[in-house]
Amino acid sequence: MEPLLSKAASKPRALTHRELVELLTFPDAGALFAAAYEVKVREIGRRVSLRGLIEFANVCEKDCFYCGIRNANGKVDRYMMSADEIVSAAKWSYKAHYGSIVLQSGEISSKSHIALVENVLRRIRDIAGDGFGITLSLGEQSEETYRCWREAGAHRYLLRIETSNPALYATLHPSDHSWERRLECLRSLRRCGYQVGSGIMAGLPGQTVDDLASDIEFFASEDLDMIGMGPYIPHADTPLGHGVRWNTEDKTRRLELGLHMIAATRLYMHDVNIAAATALQALDPEGREKGLLAGANVVMPNATPLVYRRNYRLYPDKPCLGEDPGACRGCLERRINGVGEQILWNERGDSPHWRKKKDGMH
Repeated sequence: MEPLLSKAASKPRALTHRELVELLTFPDAGALFAAAYEVKVREIGRRVSLRGLIEFANVCEKDCFYCGIRNANGKVDRYMMSADEIVSAAKWSYKAHYGSIVLQSGEISSKSHIALVENVLRRIRDIAGDGFGITLSLGEQSEETYRCWREAGAHRYLLRIETSNPALYATLHPSDHSWERRLECLRSLRRCGYQVGSGIMAGLPGQTVDDLASDIEFFASEDLDMIGMGPYIPHADTPLGHGVRWNTEDKTRRLELGLHMIAATRLYMHDVNIAAATALQALDPEGREKGLLAGANVVMPNATPLVYRRNYRLYPDKPCLGEDPGACRGCLERRINGVGEQILWNERGDSPHWRKKKDGMH
């Protein structure tokens, strides 16, 4: 194996910043992905954890310049699933043997929304028990809210930092959005006992390879348990994506960048959970499988009811919008088995990194 890849594979966090930049621009993508996959197999096995994704509301208080469901986008048909509908979707995922779900919505901090989520969590726990994994992806909240939801049954929380560069962050958000506030939320989640996840978008306007290397170092310095990241895909109804024209070369370049980030993160951090984001599949029909072969170990099949699914579009060309959850389950199983990976049915799929910390091994 090439010396840089050998060094990265030998132990976690072994690379300098400059060497991380070299990984992210590594000319032999096949060798890079193969090295990352070897580390994944060594740390986790040829195994994939599933998270049934329930996008239960597309209402959002935020106005991020890149997001299709930003508050100011008047072209979105807004919806909010009822508690019964959310619990029903979670129950379907449980009976489909997914072992874990993600509850995701736009960012809402009202008392009624906080109470809705708490109620849903308690009801899901009553049905499925503590062995069923529940990840929340509900944005910035108070530490009191995070603690409430943790006590109600949530195990993991994903809050993307989007970029570890505060100056770049400021170009992606209105002035009332704070990078420091987002960082403090990640630390609040740690204090509340969650398995904590974050992530970034790769390919943002103004973003450099140095930024991406710093993002990976940020994941490590914050001792994250799971990483959820994907390529940035411009949305025409947003300030950042308005007027951007696509071509096949753009899609290929963004896909490769997303896969390089997965591989480099695996080679730097070794034992964390890394998702093969749905955005990869928006760029390539086999994008998620390629993500798994580049070092990812988590896939999130969509378990949102079809009646709502088309209205939760953070980016264009989102796949599986017309496929019911049962068909999605069968398709995913065939795809994952087809690349030599095995699905961990009925397992929470906790991060090995988190388990080691819990057992005092870190």
